[in-house]
Amino acid sequence: MRWTRRDLITTGALVGGAHLARAASDRIRVAVVGMGGRSRDHIREMSKIPGVELACFCDPDTTQMERRAAEFTKLGGTPPTLQQDLRRVLDDRSIDVVTIASCNHWHALSAIWALQAGKHVYVEKPVCHDMFSGRQMVAAARKYGRLAQGGTQRRSSGTVQRGIQALREGVIGDLYMARCVHYQKRNALEVREAEEAPSTLNWDLWLGPAPKQAFRRNLQPYNWHWFWDFGNGELGNNGVHFIDIARWGLNKRLPSRINSIGGRFGYKDQGQTPNTELSTFQFEDGTELVVEIRGRYSNRDGDFTSGVIFYGSKGYMTVDVRDRCAVYIEGRDTAEPELPGMDAAKQTSGGAATRAHFQNYFAALRANTPSLLAADIEEGYLSTAFCLLGNISYRLNRGLRFDPGTQRFTGDDEANRMLRNKYRAPFTIPDRV
Repeated sequence: MRWTRRDLITTGALVGGAHLARAASDRIRVAVVGMGGRSRDHIREMSKIPGVELACFCDPDTTQMERRAAEFTKLGGTPPTLQQDLRRVLDDRSIDVVTIASCNHWHALSAIWALQAGKHVYVEKPVCHDMFSGRQMVAAARKYGRLAQGGTQRRSSGTVQRGIQALREGVIGDLYMARCVHYQKRNALEVREAEEAPSTLNWDLWLGPAPKQAFRRNLQPYNWHWFWDFGNGELGNNGVHFIDIARWGLNKRLPSRINSIGGRFGYKDQGQTPNTELSTFQFEDGTELVVEIRGRYSNRDGDFTSGVIFYGSKGYMTVDVRDRCAVYIEGRDTAEPELPGMDAAKQTSGGAATRAHFQNYFAALRANTPSLLAADIEEGYLSTAFCLLGNISYRLNRGLRFDPGTQRFTGDDEANRMLRNKYRAPFTIPDRV
């Protein structure tokens, strides 16, 4: 059956409760959407959770799907159904959950369609490609009562959770700033000319809501990250992880002032997003969040190349890429003794955080308790918003004032137009979900 949008909305409202009731007492059937590198983590971790069945893989590229299906069955999994078109996945009323590991520009629309069809959703970071689609995704989760979790897995890291608790307890005093850094060498893209897409790739489906354009081999399957129509640059690729920790620790929502500068340095290629970007976000009370991305050869910054530093009136705390926390008080060079409880917390940290994040999601689903989610979709949206706002400032080459209440730029029509992408029919974000 080919469903219309009205069918999706009506059916989702009617059967969503039945999905949750069945999931709480039976196997949870999952469709994984997007068969790129991150899908390996989805498949590996969910296959280890009792009662979770990976029933369907979906990707416009049949080569990618078949590769992941072969890897999965080699590990002992039952061969999944393969679908190129997400809409055909949503036709299957036996699917309870859709996990989304596709390109950024597909994240919000995939989530909205799935929520309207009565599915529960897990969506990778950044959870949306523009502010409007992110707000609509949150609205859809609330309207249809589905559980939606963002893929910022450090929310489920035991050591990060313990570090945030320590900040709340005042371990470094009153917080006034957080600084995020991510240094990862990115090489120039090979220059590629337009050509016909491979017969195994449905290019129209891959483009989805993005503007119509020709296939090039430096877009798919990974380097779309560095083009505005599909990705959000390194700020949205890896930076969002550390922004999420910083915003969590600062206990803030959205900023009131944004300034982002940078460029694509060290080479000239077809990439569009900056490989070097410095973004400053200021909140209404004067607290700041600073994010620095560097994509060429770089020194170590202190003891790490990726992570967050929180600054307070009594000292500072570092959280590195492996989720290790260290506290430095009153200017001392030596870290304080490890926070109590860290030994146990390490069991769900670092590489184990992704597994813990999926376990958290399915535990909340079985309990039918959204408050148990470690990274509710609104939290994912708010952290993603920093990447979107920073990139708007970068692209306009000027600082911006933002109203966190209305989620609009103040007196700036040009910037406000960039809060919502121009979607390509029929892959449009609805004005009403």
